[in-house]
Amino acid sequence: MLHASTAGVFVDTLPTPDPDALAHSERLAAAIRAEIAASDAGAIPFSRFMELALYAPGLGYYSAGASKFGEEGDFVTAPEIGPIFAACVAEGIAPVLQQIGPSALFLELGGGTGAFAEVALKRLLELDALPDRYLILEPSAQLRERQRERLRERLSAPLFALLDWPDGPLPHDWDGVLFANEVIDALPTPRFAIANDEVHEEHVAVQDGRFVTVLRPADDFLGNTVRQVEQRIGHRFAEGYRSELLPQLPYWIQAVSGGMRRGAMLFVDYGHPRGEYYLPDRSDGTLRAFYRHRMHAQPLLWPGLQDITASVDFTALAEAGVAAGFDFAGYCSQASFLLGNGMAGVLERIERIADDGERLRRTEEVKKLTLPSGMGERFQVMGFEKDVAFGTAFLAGDLSFRL
Repeated sequence: MLHASTAGVFVDTLPTPDPDALAHSERLAAAIRAEIAASDAGAIPFSRFMELALYAPGLGYYSAGASKFGEEGDFVTAPEIGPIFAACVAEGIAPVLQQIGPSALFLELGGGTGAFAEVALKRLLELDALPDRYLILEPSAQLRERQRERLRERLSAPLFALLDWPDGPLPHDWDGVLFANEVIDALPTPRFAIANDEVHEEHVAVQDGRFVTVLRPADDFLGNTVRQVEQRIGHRFAEGYRSELLPQLPYWIQAVSGGMRRGAMLFVDYGHPRGEYYLPDRSDGTLRAFYRHRMHAQPLLWPGLQDITASVDFTALAEAGVAAGFDFAGYCSQASFLLGNGMAGVLERIERIADDGERLRRTEEVKKLTLPSGMGERFQVMGFEKDVAFGTAFLAGDLSFRL
């Protein structure tokens, strides 16, 4: 996840968690230390540390009950800013749902507070493009309950009846749309490093009771993937270069899309095409942590209390989607996608708002979503299609030439 406007800070400037939060973090840290102690190498891959820090049942950042979204949380996502993002996304995917017809399903990965589902369902109703069911695949039991509570209060009974929360990817064949906003950036990612011209993997160990990073020789899978990246970008990584990659991304795409026979996938996230992701001067990768709307470079700090995230390699995402059996539909900035999918109508409606305060709030919302200084260029949108036409959603600013 990435806050709409963040800046790096030193750890000693971060707000200190309260005693209960620190106690919660220590329980998770103790579990991680126990796993490290039990490992043969005396260390675990950073990707495993990130998985535990974010998703350990009842203790991980996304599994526990603390607020994460909005002003009281650690970051703000586009759907939390206001209704415009979800309304435009609904406009973009409505033609796909209409092509499939009344059996279409909509699967949202990671529903946040439920803000996206609330607006999307209302807009799809207006567009006569409602799915047969709206499914939210949410790993956090606490967030599922919050989503149900919010949507029960804010949706009409017929719309709420469309909702369901599956326990995992759909186990059967299905047709429809898969949507994920700021999900891939939170997938547990391996970190590689070049040492003595060999590929190593970053691990986490314990030293004097604190978590520290150490390097171990990479296994063949990770090592070969790093060398393939070097071939594709046309140069070897320099000594000491560190970064992230997701060699498991094609398998993840296949898993979450399940048995989709016909439909589209839409991913919104922050990141870069491969050539920009692995620039020589980006020599420590893109990994960062977020705590109380402050971005910093200490992902091992306070496990369970902060978000850990890495930017998305959109070239790798394009390859993964095609490898999963989909056709590439398009790639553009968030600003271009919103402008090409209903933003003009939004702007016209904003101009007609009589209340000055409300008109100003909606204008500021548009700026945050579309300006380069906000989310407009840092966030990108990528789509895939299978036996449907989805490419028109990306015509406003195609960036596929950068991949």
